[in-house]
Amino acid sequence: MPTSKGAPFERLIAADKLVHEPARLAALTALSACESADFVFLQRLTGLQPGNLSQHLAKLEEAGLVTLTKAFARKYPQTTARITDRGRKAVTEHWKRLDALKQEVQSWPRARGVHLRSRTLIPRESQG
Repeated sequence: MPTSKGAPFERLIAADKLVHEPARLAALTALSACESADFVFLQRLTGLQPGNLSQHLAKLEEAGLVTLTKAFARKYPQTTARITDRGRKAVTEHWKRLDALKQEVQSWPRARGVHLRSRTLIPRESQG
């Protein structure tokens, strides 16, 4: 067990914010499971509005985590996203960090009737 129970959460706070943001993590995780995905599929999967998803994908592309290909299918624009090797590594490492945090926290002993507040243990009976 760590000497400080705050340590794993400090590591979480220090996590890569680009990948950790929920919408981008969802998109990267989905893309890591396939060769590529079109914009509409990612939009439906994440529940994001088109403009919001577009901004998140642009940030991921700028960071080199995904590539975006824009083309036309008949008369309709079609954007396809593909995760890069760098993006696959980033999302894999991020999930490993989250899994390690979960495992560490689950290993902490649980005291019944004790609540943690500002580094002070307060027995349930003395709560006001």
